[in-house]
Amino acid sequence: MPKKRSPRKGSLQYWPRARAKKIRPRVRKISLDKAGLSGFAGYKVGMVHVCLLDERKNSMTKGERITVPATIIECPPLRIFGIRFYKIKDGVLFSGETVLNPKLDKILSRIVQLPKKKIKAIDEVKIEDYDDLAIIVYTMPKLTGVRKKKPELFEMSIGGKDIKEKVEFVKGLFDKEIKVSDVFGEGALVDVHAVTKGKGFQGAVKRFGVAIRQHKSEKTKRGPGTLGPWTPKRVSWTVPQTGKMGFHQRTEYNKLILKIGKAEEINKPGGYLNYGVLKCDFVLLKGSIPGSRKRLIIFTAAKRPNDKLLMVPKIEKIIK
Repeated sequence: MPKKRSPRKGSLQYWPRARAKKIRPRVRKISLDKAGLSGFAGYKVGMVHVCLLDERKNSMTKGERITVPATIIECPPLRIFGIRFYKIKDGVLFSGETVLNPKLDKILSRIVQLPKKKIKAIDEVKIEDYDDLAIIVYTMPKLTGVRKKKPELFEMSIGGKDIKEKVEFVKGLFDKEIKVSDVFGEGALVDVHAVTKGKGFQGAVKRFGVAIRQHKSEKTKRGPGTLGPWTPKRVSWTVPQTGKMGFHQRTEYNKLILKIGKAEEINKPGGYLNYGVLKCDFVLLKGSIPGSRKRLIIFTAAKRPNDKLLMVPKIEKIIK
């Protein structure tokens, strides 16, 4: 019997299927009531298995020992490059003054031109003229297992009730290195932002999941059955066709932090495949995340947390 219903092959949720502009993921503004960083960044290492005790209330395996897949992210400390002030005009956010950290690392000269003159202090800015601010932070890949010198520079929103509270919070971070344990704790939910693996030029079957036709079909097996009707005399954008696949900006929601620890707790002899030996603190996330090894991953506080996924993980063993 034929199927009564056959939905279209391939999702139109993500369109256009274009390559990301940068290998560093782009994160939208996140509003938090509590003063603090909205997220953190790290480098993807690989995946392991974690044996833990399931303590979810409505789980069928409640109280039992289960094994779940997990992803390791090495998180070197973040340092503040500067503060950027914003003003809201007619509902639109406009960037204003940018105040730089007076103590900048020389390694930043690889990506930006460092100022030679005296840098404007944050106390010289009229805070009442602005409505919001964000901090510009940079990573320290030289401290990790990634063979890389150039740091990543990106903007991150700050939580707080008003701009004055945010300024006071940022002032105390200028001379400090921010660790992942200062931002998140075990058992928290985060949203993961990353650029997926690049797949190159692919056909309609791999790109959209088009069904492979029988071996006696005309012209081709691994392609769409039709490009559309005679009229209108053009091919619709919804028709699955060949093209570039992968290297897309993607966000996955509600990933559970299983563990935050030191590199010695997770390292194995010889290091991890295509990565090496961890040297900094790590975050262990439940499940898989987008992106290849050594790629920058930004994870932020969960935008719409699911309480059913919350649990304080009791890890018994990590199978490396």
